[in-house]
Amino acid sequence: MSALTAQDLIGVIGAGAMGSGIVQVALNAGHRVVLYDAAPAAVERGIASIDTAYRRLLEKGKIDAATHGDRMARLSAGAQLADLAGARLVIEAIVENIDIKASVLAEVEALLPADAIIATNTSSLSVTAIAARLKRPAQVAGLHFFNPAPVLPLVEIISGKATAPAVADTLFATALAWKKVPVRCASTPGFIVNRVARPFYGEALRLLGDRAADVATLDAILRDCGGFRMGAFELMDLIGHDVNYAVTKSVYDAMYQDPRYKPSLLQKELVDAGWLGKKSGNGFYSYAPDAARPAPTLAQPAPAPTGILVTGTLGVTAPLLTLAQEAGLAVRHDAAPGPALWTVDGVTLALTDGRPATQRGLDAVFDLAGDYAKAATIAIALADQTPDGALAAVAGFFQALGKQVIVIDDVPGMVVMRTVAMLANEAADVVQQGIASARDCDLAMVNGVNYPRGPLAWADAIGPAVVHTVLLNLAAGYGEDRYRSAPLLARRALTGQPFHGAAA
Repeated sequence: MSALTAQDLIGVIGAGAMGSGIVQVALNAGHRVVLYDAAPAAVERGIASIDTAYRRLLEKGKIDAATHGDRMARLSAGAQLADLAGARLVIEAIVENIDIKASVLAEVEALLPADAIIATNTSSLSVTAIAARLKRPAQVAGLHFFNPAPVLPLVEIISGKATAPAVADTLFATALAWKKVPVRCASTPGFIVNRVARPFYGEALRLLGDRAADVATLDAILRDCGGFRMGAFELMDLIGHDVNYAVTKSVYDAMYQDPRYKPSLLQKELVDAGWLGKKSGNGFYSYAPDAARPAPTLAQPAPAPTGILVTGTLGVTAPLLTLAQEAGLAVRHDAAPGPALWTVDGVTLALTDGRPATQRGLDAVFDLAGDYAKAATIAIALADQTPDGALAAVAGFFQALGKQVIVIDDVPGMVVMRTVAMLANEAADVVQQGIASARDCDLAMVNGVNYPRGPLAWADAIGPAVVHTVLLNLAAGYGEDRYRSAPLLARRALTGQPFHGAAA
């Protein structure tokens, strides 16, 4: 498996933000690059934007003048597709329309040598279908960069049905040489990232529709409790609701309306209203210059509890016991079999298992955290009927550990737990279907969308049996196939075998 060398010419079709970013990646690796666009003015703008990007690096001292000059000297504007004729690799980054892509690539294919590789940067279209319209489908693959391409490390290497293994190997090795993090996957709707990420948005929208909490509060839980870099609503606003909704709808339709990927009417309303997020000035949040950023709703300060009993196996919540001991709380642990039950000044609570506290006969449940030792916030939900002082007891306990406390409605699975369970479930399905390995699924989600850890590594940390139980309870609570467990996850739950370090 060998990478393309610096002597190999790279052709890029499409001079927009993505195409220009890919050009920079190839220039940084020492290649000569020809940039072509059907609109000559777009090529001029693209080259100007690349030059501006390098000048910024020059001003910051990250490159010197000689490097800037050398890179720009290796970039040339293509006036016509024929200018790509000597390319060893051509990457298209044009409009997401299969007819347009296939037409352009068929034209360029006729100009290239038989061993040249044609790569599409499509984020949603079938690589198999695009390749089938060309004469040499074995030489066609997906090379999906993430925007901004010079910054984000992930590249998905997508093999269509006819893609030659040597072609995928060359692209993989080349991406490594370009200092990217490549992952392999088969051509399937959404590939890895855009498929596995759907529950991050879908569950947040579902929770908002169920009135579990407001937008700012749900975002704070995902961010400050779950450890995600951004909450789902602020991320959708950043991506643009037109784009995010279109990807969700595309995956939903391509998967024959599987309820797992069902789009949200709440998001459709934003699109219909033209509230597309940050770029339009309105989305779930207002981006007007004088708009105040809404704050999450926090529980009022409460006194620390005087007595805590923990029975059962702590599992992923073990750091809470350590924090309680370090805080000087009077806490006793009885390591009996079964999930941990906390009794705080007579108030019972436990980590959510997908059932509401009311259904479990507990006074309260609390949410999963990305890292209980470091999380700034903990989310709790109280049963519909709780004893006097239950909120104060639970809030006071977590506040004594140095956490802010958010109270949400008593909904199934809470926020972080159901989101992580659904992300892990989707990744398990991808592995089950042979689309990608467990390693590549986790690499993709960490490096493509900045998740704090890979969904399957997270499932291993929580325990596959716990994730499976959460999904079973969500499915029972909602009565929907949306929450069905992937067969591979169900098997891991039964055997206790982890996703990493196990045959997948």
